[in-house]
Amino acid sequence: MDSISGLALGFGNAFSLVNLGWALLGCFLGTAVGVLPGIGPALTIALLLPITFQVSATGAFILFCGVFYGAMYGGSTTSILLNTPGESGSIITALEGAKMARNGRAGPALATSAIGSFVAGTVGTLGIAFLGPIIVEWALVLGPAEYFALMVLCFVTVSAVLGASALRGLTSLAFGLMLGLIGVDLQTGQPRLTFGVPELLDGVSVVLVAVALFAVGEALYMAWRHHEGKVEVLEVGRLMLSKEDMKRSFWPWIRGAGLGFPFGVLPAGGTEMPTMLSYYAERRLAKPEYQHEFGTTGAIEGVAGPEAANNAAAAGILVPMLTLGLPTSATAAIMLSAFQSYGINPGPLLFTQQAELVWTLIASLFIANVMLVVLNLPLVGLWVRILKIPVPQLYGGILVFATIGTYGISNSVIDLVILYTLGVVAMFMRRFDFPVAPVVIGMILGPMAEQALRQALTIGQGDWSVFITRPGSALILALAVLALAGPRLYGAIARRG
Repeated sequence: MDSISGLALGFGNAFSLVNLGWALLGCFLGTAVGVLPGIGPALTIALLLPITFQVSATGAFILFCGVFYGAMYGGSTTSILLNTPGESGSIITALEGAKMARNGRAGPALATSAIGSFVAGTVGTLGIAFLGPIIVEWALVLGPAEYFALMVLCFVTVSAVLGASALRGLTSLAFGLMLGLIGVDLQTGQPRLTFGVPELLDGVSVVLVAVALFAVGEALYMAWRHHEGKVEVLEVGRLMLSKEDMKRSFWPWIRGAGLGFPFGVLPAGGTEMPTMLSYYAERRLAKPEYQHEFGTTGAIEGVAGPEAANNAAAAGILVPMLTLGLPTSATAAIMLSAFQSYGINPGPLLFTQQAELVWTLIASLFIANVMLVVLNLPLVGLWVRILKIPVPQLYGGILVFATIGTYGISNSVIDLVILYTLGVVAMFMRRFDFPVAPVVIGMILGPMAEQALRQALTIGQGDWSVFITRPGSALILALAVLALAGPRLYGAIARRG
């Protein structure tokens, strides 16, 4: 099915009242959690995962993607009004956005952020619709050796490249791989790491682990470090862009969208790097008469470009997840676990086996973009009030929802014990700066990588050179080695020089 036919099918389904309702709910929740510092889309979707046992796959994924897109929009509100980024991708927005707000221009900053997010979200969603089928065609020629190499590249980049410490990232990954091994080995039928507990024979639920790491762990950590403080929110003013503001924002929106999307598609590209690059590009490209605004009164280009890059990168993250089954962020990893809850395996065959689901989801992303503009601009006063929710009540509520949702899935006390044990582990991981995302990615991709490894060795009759003799897998493994060793070699050479 070509992209135009797929979108026609998708829009036909997406405009049903039920799917529009899920999109609206997702956008509303996503914007709210984006506004609240410390609560991101990964935590929210983890809390919502138990609904996969009651709601249709199409409705659930429209809701999840609405939350994901909405959080990217909402994160800019606290960056501009409080100088406190709600999301990591909104950190750069705070540099100029907060200064604009202090100088009485919070309205234009919020407006350029919302419109830029809409432009970039639309560009990114078009990228998913038209780039996705092309990647699928390429992916269909990959064999088990190439898939194993791709997963190794994903492990390395997510764990070792972007984190503060490669050792901490790889340690988190190893913990995730260990969790993925729990259960019965499908090839030999032998139990692994079950310690005589019958409930562990089916393995540990990815839903349970995601909720433990992102909801329980985050709530316990925030309770540990909580201190009372008064939230001071700046006045918003008129949410309007003047003709001059629109002119200054237009090209940063386009450049930010073009810069962000490719980074989202890359393994571990994330939203932080493209927003940073966009900011520095706009600072260099700004007209001389506006250069003095950067770092002083706040330049609107420094808000428009990074916010567009942020949202385009978020859209790009969905491409490798849908087409290759590779999650390149914590949120994508949790959404991948939701696919597995429905017995659906994202990858090259998803666009043919689940065409209706995929194209309805993509069409709903276009609709969600429009909804988010409508929600963000008129309801800014509501989002500001959300910031006044007391932190103890907020995180207490998260623990209650996490407990009820987990127990509701299996009615098992053992699952609650695992939930809070892993939650305490996640709390200490946060305390000692161990990244949590590699745990989920390792747990999901570990068994898949093991299966691909065994298949490749079976085809190669036990010869490990199959990973080197096949050009595709050799190239991908070389990239993984370069990603792991390159920064260290560069640092060593720089120190000697």
